[in-house]
Amino acid sequence: MSHDGVGRSAVLRSVAFLTAGALAVTALAACSSDAKKTSTPAAGQDIAPAGRAQVGDGGTLRWAVETVPGTLNVFQADADAATNRVAGAVLPSMFRLDVNGRPQVNPAYLESAKVVSTEPKQVVVYRLNQQAVWSDGREIGADDFAAQWRALSGKDRAYWTARNAGYDRIEKIERGANNLEVKVTFAKPYADWKSLFSPLYPKDVMGTPDSFNDGARQGLKVTAGPFGLQSVDRKNGTVTLSRNPRWWGRPAKLSEIVLVAVPRDQRAAALADGKLDMAEVDPEEAERIKIVKASTPAQGSSPSAEESGSASSSADTSESASSSADTSGSASPGAEASEGASPGAEVSEGASPGVAGPRERRTLNGFVLRRSLEPAYTQLALNGGRGPLADERVRRAVARALDRTQLAGLVLKPLGLPAVPVGSHLALAGQDAYADGSGAIGNQDTKQAQKLLAEAGWVTGPVKEAKKAAGPEDDKPAVREPAQQGGPPPGAYAPKGTAAPGGAPAGVLAKDGKPLRLTFVLPSGPGSRSLQTVGDRIARMLDKIGIRTEITKVSDGDFFKDHVASGDYDLALYSWPATAFPATDARPIYAKPVPASDGSLTVEQNYTRVGTDQVDQLFDQAIATLDEGEERDLVRKADAHIWAAAGSIPLYQRPQLTVTRSDLANAGAFGFQTPVYEDMGFLKKGTTKPSASPSS
Repeated sequence: MSHDGVGRSAVLRSVAFLTAGALAVTALAACSSDAKKTSTPAAGQDIAPAGRAQVGDGGTLRWAVETVPGTLNVFQADADAATNRVAGAVLPSMFRLDVNGRPQVNPAYLESAKVVSTEPKQVVVYRLNQQAVWSDGREIGADDFAAQWRALSGKDRAYWTARNAGYDRIEKIERGANNLEVKVTFAKPYADWKSLFSPLYPKDVMGTPDSFNDGARQGLKVTAGPFGLQSVDRKNGTVTLSRNPRWWGRPAKLSEIVLVAVPRDQRAAALADGKLDMAEVDPEEAERIKIVKASTPAQGSSPSAEESGSASSSADTSESASSSADTSGSASPGAEASEGASPGAEVSEGASPGVAGPRERRTLNGFVLRRSLEPAYTQLALNGGRGPLADERVRRAVARALDRTQLAGLVLKPLGLPAVPVGSHLALAGQDAYADGSGAIGNQDTKQAQKLLAEAGWVTGPVKEAKKAAGPEDDKPAVREPAQQGGPPPGAYAPKGTAAPGGAPAGVLAKDGKPLRLTFVLPSGPGSRSLQTVGDRIARMLDKIGIRTEITKVSDGDFFKDHVASGDYDLALYSWPATAFPATDARPIYAKPVPASDGSLTVEQNYTRVGTDQVDQLFDQAIATLDEGEERDLVRKADAHIWAAAGSIPLYQRPQLTVTRSDLANAGAFGFQTPVYEDMGFLKKGTTKPSASPSS
């Protein structure tokens, strides 16, 4: 979708390749020197940890999900978060993530798993827990591993799989000394072998294309987790999981988990009406919730911090009257509190800017708001496939114009969470591969940004205005003009023709008579306010270097399909989830687009259309090494090159807000960690303060 013609696009790609390589040298050296350093999560999880002895037996947890899952097969294209939640409770996973987002052996299923040979080929031996059985009584064994490999290897196209990464590198799977020992031989070395067989489906599901494609969409007859699948009720919007009587591990504390389909903008009402016990909420909903620990204060009195549940700056102090932050799903917007608002401050009905009309405040008794950072980050995407941003110098100028710390603070400070910008595209703080690679692009520097634009030919000069199409004025996108000092509040637009204040560009930058103007696409659905607030602040930062933006707000349904995925945007804000296996999972997001036979580009998930051969080579090397330290270093080097290419700019890790019953333990804002479903439950009567760990 380039506007520059084939020849010019080819030249720009060459320049981008050379420049990215040169500019990354300093950052790559820094990565090597910091190779042995490890980080800690920016904020701890908030799940009210309690020893199992403190948790009562029985009870039903009603847990909000977006929708009833369309499939229960996580390897199909329409699998969603609810699909994964069901799989996590009812199916085996050989590894699960700890609080630092690092994979750990799951002892319920594995006694051990290790690489036993690297020459002539990589061989991994899994030794299964001898007590591990499917709900029909059959042992979990090598036959299940082999069936899943064949289904996901990509060799049989009758299987409608959405992904086969890693499984396509396996050569064969055999039984070892017995059916509880599984020997996996790889045709090509695979660093991320721990990502495989999590979850593991029974051979009844994976054994034939029909059972894979259709058998596991509506139900799972055979399971092997602390819970089993009891029912899927699409009419009433529920999925019911019940204790698995054949479970050999620590017995599940809860009798049932009922997943209830409730849209995010209706969860405050559902909580207040007693229909839910736990729900992740958008900040716009959180602002309408007042959490009361005991009784509501008398009218006209000022509740104490304890009574109102005012939040503190610590993520571990969960009770909050109301809070604001971006907690939406990937690409879905999150809300934003006013800059400088104190966490937990009450927001009057209808007082929140950007909320369409007043809505009833909800008072919740016996609930708490648990807060952590979601394992996902919000980024500014720059479409390098068309227009001015096809020139790397313009993309780098945009990056140098941004004060990422200020942008992170807009979202994180109101919650008392660390306002630290994300420094990596491929990992988050706490994960092994995390290192701040932003030095490859440099810090905010207005003069350097303007210099880059000048080098790219964008200078102050005459502009040839294009003829405007006829149509209603309010159907046109808002053109972001320079803001007046001491004038409109953040978020307001100055009238066209307003004189530029001191420190702002004196005129529009132009090249060959065309103004430097970028289309900035933002979603407009429920919970979108924080992305709109951040987007407006970015537009003001770009004003200072002479770049104008046309902000276009579109429905959530159209945002990705019609704009981001299709390339119909210049700038966009959306999120990517973190992964414990970046060499595998992140490659499609940053791989260099490949020309197709019809002249289009095959971009996989690289919606910025920016990539380099160097990044691809580093991913290839990282996935093929069996030295964990070397893999980590290669991933960090790849990240530095991604920074240098300036196709996407990580901004902040998204907050995670979860409202739970105050007596619910071992559940809430999980952060990186895989939920331990068997430990969730309600505290015994008389237990007022959780203590110790679930394993105690």
